[in-house]
Amino acid sequence: MRAVRLDKVTLNMGAGESGPKLEKAKALLKRIAGIEPVTTITRKRSTFGVAKHRPIGAKVTLRGPAADALLRRLLQAVENRLRPNQFDAQGNFSFGVGEYINIPGVRYDPEIGILGFDVCVTLTRPGYRVQRRRLRPARVGKRHRIAPSDAQQFVAAAYGVKIGEL
Repeated sequence: MRAVRLDKVTLNMGAGESGPKLEKAKALLKRIAGIEPVTTITRKRSTFGVAKHRPIGAKVTLRGPAADALLRRLLQAVENRLRPNQFDAQGNFSFGVGEYINIPGVRYDPEIGILGFDVCVTLTRPGYRVQRRRLRPARVGKRHRIAPSDAQQFVAAAYGVKIGEL
């Protein structure tokens, strides 16, 4: 029950506005992940000068073996290196890919240009379902939560990532 495992990988790309910039972001995410991205919208009255309920970005979430395969490729784009401050208190981690052409197997597309995106990785343990179940949801115990050190050990062992300063 203490084994750490990959739950999901989320790719996020903010465009700041609707239009050609958002369409390029969606095309890039579809090309990298292989599935159709979801358009994100603003929630508050004014987010960075954009009115409420307006498209502002795109994201795609992968789970299972597809997420594992994509994460391996994305980690190669950042040279299999992460910093300790990229891990949060719950053991999840995030990193950015500055240019999509750094990903192995992805070629430059002149219609898209050079763009970067964020990668957020969520880790879980068996038993985390108790906090999301419909009947009698409960908290995950303090000792069962994933600490940043546990996440770092998992990523280093499973993906061969070096944790340290870049």
